[in-house]
Amino acid sequence: MKIIGSFPKTRLRRLRKHKWIRNIVSENNISHNDLILPVFVREGKNKIETIKSMPGVKRYSIDKLDVILKQVKKYKIPMIALFPYTPLNKKDKNGTEALNPNNLICRSLKIIKKKYPEIGVMCDVALDPYTLNGHDGIIINKKIDNDETIKVLTKQALLQAQMGCDVIAPSDMMDGRVGHIRKILDKNNFEDLNILSYAVKFASNYYGPFRDAVGSKKRIKIDKKTYQMDIRNSEESFREVALDLKEGADMILVKPGMMYLDIISKLKDKFKTPILAYQVSGEYSLIKEGIKNKTLDEESIFESIIALKRAGACAIISYFAIEIAKKLVR
Repeated sequence: MKIIGSFPKTRLRRLRKHKWIRNIVSENNISHNDLILPVFVREGKNKIETIKSMPGVKRYSIDKLDVILKQVKKYKIPMIALFPYTPLNKKDKNGTEALNPNNLICRSLKIIKKKYPEIGVMCDVALDPYTLNGHDGIIINKKIDNDETIKVLTKQALLQAQMGCDVIAPSDMMDGRVGHIRKILDKNNFEDLNILSYAVKFASNYYGPFRDAVGSKKRIKIDKKTYQMDIRNSEESFREVALDLKEGADMILVKPGMMYLDIISKLKDKFKTPILAYQVSGEYSLIKEGIKNKTLDEESIFESIIALKRAGACAIISYFAIEIAKKLVR
């Protein structure tokens, strides 16, 4: 029996009854252009190594990067984020391997930019893959020394620029590092090189699988709460972003992404600047485990990415990038 009389004339379900009309009125959509794929590189030849803590994610020796980069190109993913798995014998207390022009990142950059110039490459500026203790900076008197660390980070950023990096991404959370990096880049004729600042990087519990992927997890003796943001804070992120934009950052990254949707939304509303999100390793692994156990289905992947886009992220760094792009690009 139909309800008549007092029932409202507006029925919102009219805009949901067919897939085509849902597509027409959708407020947010995902494109392959919204995706950035993290790629891990390792030493050796003819190596493709599974990362146990991150199902489906692998480390590639440089000669095997074609395997993943051909997919990146095929599915029109615009950029990759490059991370090294540095052998223990190349690590030390000051992360000096970060400044080696023949390190994994430098050699990878040369090959990628020669063979795949159309793919953007983003490189981390931080010392955690290179230090024996797994920290992002230099420890002096049992604490991370901000200013001494910046001296190394500026040299690392310049080296990456010289090797062909497209986007310099300081992820260390040292105060003032964006300004110093911008200055050294400009001084060396890299004034057009983009800086994506990890301005809002929380001291999260969701980084564990990534630390395993870059070989720093077992090395960490003290936590990173003295330099990464307190998970309880929100307003503090405004100060971090304002400072980094003033110092010359072109884009801002929020990490983790899914756990901090409120932060992404607030920053987008306040600063009107490109905000990117990192769907971090722990968030990825939780979804993968849910799919494996059949408590989640494949659509949960899209839902997680849409949530980040809806919150205000213009692009998402995600280990799901290939899986998503396969369904978007025909």
